[in-house]
Amino acid sequence: MMMAVVGIIAALLIGVGCRVLDIPSPAPPKLQGALLVVAMTLGYLLGGQVFG
Repeated sequence: MMMAVVGIIAALLIGVGCRVLDIPSPAPPKLQGALLVVAMTLGYLLGGQVFG
């Protein structure tokens, strides 16, 4: 659980840093791409819980 919180905080900080420094965001610009990233992340976390 702690690693998930750290991951969310790190993602938010990277997003804010990209916006403040005017660096192109490493995230997909379309909603479908963002949902794919969320689905992959949730699958990774679920796999870690089930098989880890």
